[in-house]
Amino acid sequence: MITRKRLAAGVCALLAALTAGIAFPVAAVAGEPTGGGAPQVDLVLDVSGSMRTADIDGGTRMAAAKRAFNEVLDATPEEVQLGIRTLGANYPGDDRKTGCKDTAQLYPVSTLDRTEAKTAVATLSPTGWTPIGPALLKAAGDFAAGDGSKRIVLITDGEDTCAPLDPCEVAREISAKGVGLTIDTLGLVPNTKMSKQLSCIAEATGGTYTSVEHTDELTEKVNQLVVRAADPVVTPVATEGADACATAPTLKSGLYTDREEFGRQRWYRVDVEPGQELRTSVSVAADRAVNPSYGVLLRAVTVHGREIVRGEAGGNGRTDVISTGLRYPKADSDAEDAPAETVCLQVTNSFSAGAGVKTTPGLPLELTVDVVDGPSKASDVASFGLGRGWWLLGTLILAGFVAGLLWGWLSRWRVAVWRTN
Repeated sequence: MITRKRLAAGVCALLAALTAGIAFPVAAVAGEPTGGGAPQVDLVLDVSGSMRTADIDGGTRMAAAKRAFNEVLDATPEEVQLGIRTLGANYPGDDRKTGCKDTAQLYPVSTLDRTEAKTAVATLSPTGWTPIGPALLKAAGDFAAGDGSKRIVLITDGEDTCAPLDPCEVAREISAKGVGLTIDTLGLVPNTKMSKQLSCIAEATGGTYTSVEHTDELTEKVNQLVVRAADPVVTPVATEGADACATAPTLKSGLYTDREEFGRQRWYRVDVEPGQELRTSVSVAADRAVNPSYGVLLRAVTVHGREIVRGEAGGNGRTDVISTGLRYPKADSDAEDAPAETVCLQVTNSFSAGAGVKTTPGLPLELTVDVVDGPSKASDVASFGLGRGWWLLGTLILAGFVAGLLWGWLSRWRVAVWRTN
């Protein structure tokens, strides 16, 4: 599932709550909250030496983090299982190889014992390196199996110091595994380089990045993310598009996820009954480095290849997710046994991989399909894209004409009066 940054305008259709199905009857349901799995959150805290810096509300960054954690632990919902992982907390030496392994589970992801967790946080003291990449790898394994939401919240005051293990690539690998794990990042008193890295980590898994310069901001944001983890989870159903419409899976209303190769196309089929309307949208995410200038095209065509309607969008490298959508109302029929129309959906992208970037697996793709009852009245159907707007347009034209006549008459009257005087 693209989880997606942020994202970007145009992804609102991914929030629809829909019923799912694929070419064969399936038990999985998309767009509805998943079952009884408890939401899980792992707070990953940077305890490196730079956290001693005293530039947040007159105190050190570490002191601000501890105060924020205490308030967050008090406010954590009962149903949320919460854990705490540290990075750079235990090794004070100069050996880089050892320092880049310095990450540990301070408190396991489990039902929260607030007193125990607060005691563990109180013992922390800024110490070593900043192994963000290794910490994220370990954190991805901290969660118990289950269908509840899984969220990592990374709090750090600096960029990773353990290259070549790029934390952004680590986040992309986690996303590519399809484990439904979201990573949110918070940067304490950030600089440009750190902000870029933390934004990349968050965007790779559909999380958020926030810069923080005050304790209250840190507390509020972490609280918000922990509470958000308790929200119902919408899980897309995995499907596999085909190279041609004839062999494509038939989808029902629902939210689907797939993978699409660079510059290739995927086909899907949807049956639309007379009097129904097809509403669909697609989002394709660049979960690795891509060249700027790219686009995505969504087409609805008949089984004979005639285009019905299309939606398209382009990007220039400023966002990692690009989305578009379309609507197709199927005219009603007087015949009670009128057959459904099979609509072929074609998704094409024009992404190209950067130098040295792997092209497999394909790019993450999310497809929303919604087949609803169409407009019941002819006046509800758009006419040349305006629908009922024609009435408003006509009224505005008439009002403008009358106003022009009145203004002309008043102007001539004032000129006549002026000349007489």
